[in-house]
Amino acid sequence: MSTEYGAEQIQILEGLEAVRKRPGMYIGSTSARGLHHLVYEIVDNSVDEALAGFCDTIQVTINKDNSVTVIDNGRGIPVGINSKKGIPAVEVVFTILHAGGKFGGGGYKVSGGLHGVGASVVNALSRWLEVFIRHEGIVYQQRYERGKVMYPLREAGICDPNETGTKITFMPDDEIFEETVFEFDILKNRLREMAFLTKGLKIILIDDREEKQVRKEFHYEGGIKEFVQYLNKNKTELYPDIIFCEGNKDNVYVEVAMQHNDAYTENCYSFVNNINTPEGGTHLEGFKRALTRVINDYARSNKLLKDSEEKLSGEDIREGLTAIISIKIEDPQFEGQTKQKLGNSEGRTAVDQVVSEQLTYFLEQNPAVAKIICEKSILSQRAREAARKAREITRRKTALEGMALPGKLADCSDKDPKNCEIYIVEGDSAGGSAKEARSRATQAILPLRGKILNVEKARMDKIYANAEIKAMITAFGTGIHDDFDITKLRYHKIIIMTDADVDGAHISTLLLTFLYRFMPDLIKEGYVYLAQPPLYKIEKNKKIWYAYSDDELDRILSEIGRDGNNNIQRYKGLGEMDAEQLWDTTMDPSSRILLRVNMNEDTSSEIDMTFTTLMGDKVEPRREFIEANAKYAKNLDI
Repeated sequence: MSTEYGAEQIQILEGLEAVRKRPGMYIGSTSARGLHHLVYEIVDNSVDEALAGFCDTIQVTINKDNSVTVIDNGRGIPVGINSKKGIPAVEVVFTILHAGGKFGGGGYKVSGGLHGVGASVVNALSRWLEVFIRHEGIVYQQRYERGKVMYPLREAGICDPNETGTKITFMPDDEIFEETVFEFDILKNRLREMAFLTKGLKIILIDDREEKQVRKEFHYEGGIKEFVQYLNKNKTELYPDIIFCEGNKDNVYVEVAMQHNDAYTENCYSFVNNINTPEGGTHLEGFKRALTRVINDYARSNKLLKDSEEKLSGEDIREGLTAIISIKIEDPQFEGQTKQKLGNSEGRTAVDQVVSEQLTYFLEQNPAVAKIICEKSILSQRAREAARKAREITRRKTALEGMALPGKLADCSDKDPKNCEIYIVEGDSAGGSAKEARSRATQAILPLRGKILNVEKARMDKIYANAEIKAMITAFGTGIHDDFDITKLRYHKIIIMTDADVDGAHISTLLLTFLYRFMPDLIKEGYVYLAQPPLYKIEKNKKIWYAYSDDELDRILSEIGRDGNNNIQRYKGLGEMDAEQLWDTTMDPSSRILLRVNMNEDTSSEIDMTFTTLMGDKVEPRREFIEANAKYAKNLDI
């Protein structure tokens, strides 16, 4: 069957139709991440008013119907007629792509909303959107539905002439989004971050969906210094001072705050005009370059580094470092609308110069702190050298043995990673059942003995020496840390399968900590899953049912009748199931339940804090976390 392809088949998408047709191009995805991105786009515009010095309070409310209202006390979107379009400026902002006050440096000196598509994209992807503007004593109003104007801008009332600002309410379009329910915690984490990055700005988040209103207020006069303090609150800092560098170079305003702790992981977060840049960019490169050079120069000139020792690497110096790098720049060049990475070369130069000058001065004024940083870096260097030797031994063995896989691994016969999955199973007993149950063509089994090393409390040399971790690294094929190469991944599903009890949950958390710290791209790319074995087996009249939750157990019992003929077994471990049961309930791709582990980079600092809280040395933060989240825990054998 032939399909005609001619002039009539070329579609021209007018106005906001392009956004509705290809929403992922503008907000990244139509999943929960894209949904929350709508709120960030509107709030970013209000934050731009704060950066320009015209707004000090932003209120975000999740309404009972799951619409969102954002109110600021900025200047208000202009209501005058735009000479080029002949319609009010506010209508231009909400209905025309690449229109806004962010071009040419006139309306805003710096801005996160680079492309001028934020407000119009939110409008295009909302079932409806209403805007109210307070301007010169008059309240103006306009409503749009799926991007289309419902009536001309009109006066809706009067207000105090001294009051200005914008109020926007929008309802995400359920025809566009897979999920339209906002998560309070995701918004809370991002808005807290915005408040840290804008010194003195007050951001209020309200959730009106519950019977009792939930309200959080964020206001930080200390700015990013308080941000570092917050991120390190569950860690043991190595020195009391937060090092702060601030300056303006070639119209780039630079702020850097940092402090080392006694952990072994580096946590550097970079921002441009308050926009998180999870893939870094030139500003982060400038910071790393300056930090490495200044610390090496200090260590050499103060005889803390022997001549025989090679210079400290950036990785050595950043071990246990928490840092925030925030710049404000007039014309930021990002990669894509979701602003993952900065490209401006002046960002690198400005951060390098500001950090070099001020960190050098700080170290000279604070020799005790300087010595602590250098000593930690030197210890890290020695551990890194030991890890390198361990890695080389592993590589030499691998080469001699012809890429030998771990002896305990029962590999699958299919060699196409897209078809292959590996089950990481706790214990030899469950491992034996899983090996017997599996589909040999596509399912590999790697049993682990006991609990793996807690990588939150270990350096690289200890990690490479751990047999269980080495087995996983070799089986996956990607390498870890600097050697990581996702194209060498041997399985496109890595499935953690542990018992449904406290020990099983702990082992899962240890495994996720290792993957998050050393192979985060496996989680980002969606290759990591948690198996969901059943909690109950119900037998009645020679028939069998499996329940994966207490609610499902109640539903099954309601259907089959609650009487003395019911034989209910509560599974405490995978080892209690024979191979056939394990296949039917947990391994058969046609009937099993898998939970994919997702990672939202918008809240990466909060993810880091959660792992530190759960797996770090401090007991009190862990107790507080458990008390706060105990209501969400079910079916744990305590």
